[in-house]
Amino acid sequence: MPDTIHVLNGPNLNLLGTREPGIYGAATLADVEALCRDTASRLGFELVFRQSNHEGELVDLIQAAKGAFGIVLNAAAYTHTSVALRDAIAAVGVPAVEVHLSNTFAREPFRHHSYLSPVVRGVICGFGPQSYVLGITALAATRQAGA
Repeated sequence: MPDTIHVLNGPNLNLLGTREPGIYGAATLADVEALCRDTASRLGFELVFRQSNHEGELVDLIQAAKGAFGIVLNAAAYTHTSVALRDAIAAVGVPAVEVHLSNTFAREPFRHHSYLSPVVRGVICGFGPQSYVLGITALAATRQAGA
């Protein structure tokens, strides 16, 4: 059975394509999912792709990923507020990559802090939907490197 990567998306990402396209681009969440599925398949991974606007549900999704090869997480606004998501990532022991469509460091000061960054393997931001591709590819590279 192939290894699985869980791609988890936080609040308002269901509005991609119509929400502030100057910041987030024109791609929809379905477009991002298709890109992720293609990337994961090409690299030999199964993919679970989920989105929730609810913090507790995201905690449940992180916990459900226990035993997976990795997690790519765009927690959106919860990145800057959620100790619960931080603790869930730390608790499951699954390598995770934090991703963002926009460059959070080029935006409002409150977006410069991440509760997740200290407990993930790496952070990728500012490349639009390619941030997800880079996250999946980075996780795949750890399999090849034996890391």
